[in-house]
Amino acid sequence: MCTTMAVGKNATKDGSVIIAHSDDDVADERLIYVPAKKKGHLNNDTRSRPVYYDNAALGPMTDPASGKLYNASDLYRYIGPSRGPGYVVSKEVKKEKHLYDSIPLGSIPQVATTHAYFDSNYGVMNDQRLMIGECTCGAKVHPNPEPGKRIFYSAELSRVALERCARAREAIKLMGDLIAEYGYYGTGETLLVGDPNEAWVMEMCGYDMDGTDGLWVAQRVPDNGYFVAANEFRIREVQTDSDDFMYSSNLHEVCKRLGWWDPEKNPLLDWLPTVSNGEYSHPYYSLRRVWRAMTKAKPSANLPAWVENGYTRAYPFAVIPDCKLAVADIAYIYRDHYEGTEFDLTRGGGAGPWGNPTRYDNNPDQGNTFELNVFTPAGAWERPLSIYRSGMMWINQARADLPEVVGGVSWLGLDRPAANCLMPFFCSVTGLPDCVQKMNLVDFDMDCAWWAFNFVANYATIKYSYMMPELQTLQAKLEKTAYGQVAKCMVENPDATYLTAYCAKNSESVRKDWWELAKRLIVKYNDGCLTTARAPMEKIDYPEPWLRSAGYYQGPISYNRENCKTNRSE
Repeated sequence: MCTTMAVGKNATKDGSVIIAHSDDDVADERLIYVPAKKKGHLNNDTRSRPVYYDNAALGPMTDPASGKLYNASDLYRYIGPSRGPGYVVSKEVKKEKHLYDSIPLGSIPQVATTHAYFDSNYGVMNDQRLMIGECTCGAKVHPNPEPGKRIFYSAELSRVALERCARAREAIKLMGDLIAEYGYYGTGETLLVGDPNEAWVMEMCGYDMDGTDGLWVAQRVPDNGYFVAANEFRIREVQTDSDDFMYSSNLHEVCKRLGWWDPEKNPLLDWLPTVSNGEYSHPYYSLRRVWRAMTKAKPSANLPAWVENGYTRAYPFAVIPDCKLAVADIAYIYRDHYEGTEFDLTRGGGAGPWGNPTRYDNNPDQGNTFELNVFTPAGAWERPLSIYRSGMMWINQARADLPEVVGGVSWLGLDRPAANCLMPFFCSVTGLPDCVQKMNLVDFDMDCAWWAFNFVANYATIKYSYMMPELQTLQAKLEKTAYGQVAKCMVENPDATYLTAYCAKNSESVRKDWWELAKRLIVKYNDGCLTTARAPMEKIDYPEPWLRSAGYYQGPISYNRENCKTNRSE
């Protein structure tokens, strides 16, 4: 349910390749540092690399051999030692919470050395400046996992790629080979894969509920291009004679055999309608975000907001931005609620008196919502780029003109994009601070950075038009400081020890600043009033237009029932 973006090196202000992702389903939102494995680590117990089930694929599932959930809990995406100390749970906590180590679906041969990387619900970035972004897409077939037969979902594929690869093409080839040899399960998926020189879009899916492989295709993002995907496949005609395309060796044979593609009618296989039903959940759940993001990057394109169907060609694979983009520009796009458009979520009755864009909805990854030819939603809100149930976002940048130690940065934003604050982590750091490596949805923890952002974001919905400007002021101040400090590091080229300390100190400082913001907002807007030292508990009236629409502008002004009714909207 995510939104993912890629920007080529000639479309950015500083020559970075950018890969970005918003994780739009709150679960385990920890950012974990996975250390490298050095030469000599292999022994009889480590010659295999376990492959684990991902809850992001199809929700909690049970291992048929043991009858246990593959993961110890939905609140922990993985428990065990193989991904480093950040995922180890103590014996005491296991006993108290009835947890156990995750159960693998299977294994692959281990390699002699691996790269260090940042991990979340998907792999994020490794120490070689290889970057990942992701979004779920509906496909015609969503196979279940089966131990030893279908053991890979995109999330675990991304981790293996970050462990073993330095460049995007190399990573795509490896993931494609793993799908072919070990099988793919789960939903359709888009993975963005980038390195300091290029960005790619890799899309994949199953095609047989009892299959032992899968289908995939990859297309290169132009160096001067901006790409966005939002829960719908974006690759169309697969070019068979282009260096800008890669695809599984079985793609054409399988699609022809299943009757999904007729080469006599269409010599080039059109990936989107061949393997999927387009959008899911409701019309424009995906396309509206694609329209909005592309429009913000390239207003001159005048792209249409309304199209004929989910297979529209109105939105190109990539656009050339009107102005070159920076990390801050990508954050600006992610923080959008369609402000100033006909879909503006800060307006209308649903926004309440204080212009709140939050619209609570059901999880769309359920039942036949993947097939809009069958599923007819009773109603739907517009789906914005910044959605309240976003657990985190990252904006990765990699530069080829800088030394490796400072040439890759992952900018982490916890909770929804509109209300978070980007915190930089150089990919060369030797560890991550506790405040981003700890988080649990059922344990409120003020030492956890995610809870600070989540609390303020939720609290701000009480009086959105008043509180958000104060949040945005702090957000802009802290991010401006971070942009300057990162730029300074890129010039001065300090070592990994210095960068590790800086990133940890900065994130801890941001966490504290955000809790201070929470305290100020609680005091200032207590009981719906505006409290300052000069004027405690100053009453704030509801806006008159909203009072009129709510039907209680004047309220009971007479002891006569009929007279009172005339003052209300019936």
